[in-house]
Amino acid sequence: MRAEAEGEGNLGMLMVGNVGVNRVYSDCLDFKNIRNLRDMVFQSPGGFEATTKSYFYQRARERDKKLARRVIAGERFHPASRSLWFFEPTGECPAQWYNQWNTGRYKAHCFFSPTEQDCPRV
Repeated sequence: MRAEAEGEGNLGMLMVGNVGVNRVYSDCLDFKNIRNLRDMVFQSPGGFEATTKSYFYQRARERDKKLARRVIAGERFHPASRSLWFFEPTGECPAQWYNQWNTGRYKAHCFFSPTEQDCPRV
C-alpha cells in the first residue's frame, strides 16, 4: 500500500488496500484463482507496479501494518470500496478503463469498479 500510494497519505494507502483485498475476495474477471495477497500483488500481468521498484521491498513500518490490518478487517473507503483497479492518469479520469466504470478519484489515482453482475462478491 505504501509503495503504491504513500504520497497520498493514509486514506490513499487505505484505498489501495481496498483494491488489493477486493481482488483476493472477488474471484472474478482478471482475478479468478487469486487466493491471497501475495498472489494478488505479484500477479502477472495485472499485479502492483511497485513490485518492480526497490522501495517496495523495504520493511513495513508499524503505521503501514496498522493500515493493512484495517482493510483486511473489512474497512472500505469510497471511491475504492468496490474497486478492482486504480491508476494514475496524466489528466482527467476516463469514464471507463478496460470496460470498468470510474467510481471516483482520490488525489492522483482514479478507481474503477466492476458491476455487481460481473463480480457479485465485491
